[in-house]
Amino acid sequence: MAFKTRITEMLEIEHPIVQGGMQGVGLAELASAVSNAGGLGTLTALTQPSPEALREEIERCRSMTDKPFAVNITVLPTILPPDYAGYAKAAIDGGVKIFETAGTQQVREIWEMAKPHGIKILHKCTAVRHALSAERHGCDVISIDGFECAGHPGEDDIPGLILIPAAADKVKIPMLASGGFGDGRGLAAALALGAEGINMGTRFCATKEAPIHDNIKALYVGNDERGTNLIFRKFKNTARVGKNSVSDKVVEISARPDSEFEDIKHLVAGAVGREMLKNGDVDAGIFWAGMVQGLIHDIPTCQELIERIVGEAREIVTSRLGGMLA
Repeated sequence: MAFKTRITEMLEIEHPIVQGGMQGVGLAELASAVSNAGGLGTLTALTQPSPEALREEIERCRSMTDKPFAVNITVLPTILPPDYAGYAKAAIDGGVKIFETAGTQQVREIWEMAKPHGIKILHKCTAVRHALSAERHGCDVISIDGFECAGHPGEDDIPGLILIPAAADKVKIPMLASGGFGDGRGLAAALALGAEGINMGTRFCATKEAPIHDNIKALYVGNDERGTNLIFRKFKNTARVGKNSVSDKVVEISARPDSEFEDIKHLVAGAVGREMLKNGDVDAGIFWAGMVQGLIHDIPTCQELIERIVGEAREIVTSRLGGMLA
């Protein structure tokens, strides 16, 4: 027995489990494995050095799965922005039917490019007000991202237990719960709170198909729920990363009253982090990680993980909770 929700129907997937886009991790190996297991895998556009490289990665992924998969395009404020429109066009030309988006209001330009082609837009938000805005502008799915998440949780610090039902009370389109999900208990809870599926990032990093070094995967298993650091807080661009000597140093420097971003820039460089994922030097840079590390105890295949999550959630819904009814 599978869970049937508006998410599974709209995205044409078997299970309401989505792999979020992750810089340096959202490659064909992982995305195809998630999709083949019945979830929705996601390629991360900006992991590729150019739109042309993304075209090739889309074709590579399609050669590894005949199931739906998405492309993530995250628009962030930067002095020298990448060719967002070029990446979007590469995905459109490649026949991708689902976009996961996030970031600044400039992302609306991506939506305008995609919608005429029948592409479903799954937009990540960290606040109810942002979710309602995305809904008004024609997005098809909201992924509401709680404070527990890896990456950028926003500046409101609202955990999922509050944020998910608060959004569900107001958002009419289907909604994914994101941030802190890694097992069947989380899926059952997300459905109970008003979501129609879950979006996982950190948990999928600790799978056999994730294209990152085993040393980094071991960190996800070894860290507990306290194993993250919040950085960039003073710059109003809060990010949650895994706890290691580098992120500890970033926190230490940032706590100085006179510190500026230039003081930590060399420690948080994206190129260094991506190289760290490849070579396994756990103290070379920062790596994205959520509080869900406290629920990660092994490194299964994506097939094993998704089957386990769905099985656990089904048992909770049909047996455990049902057995509590007097």
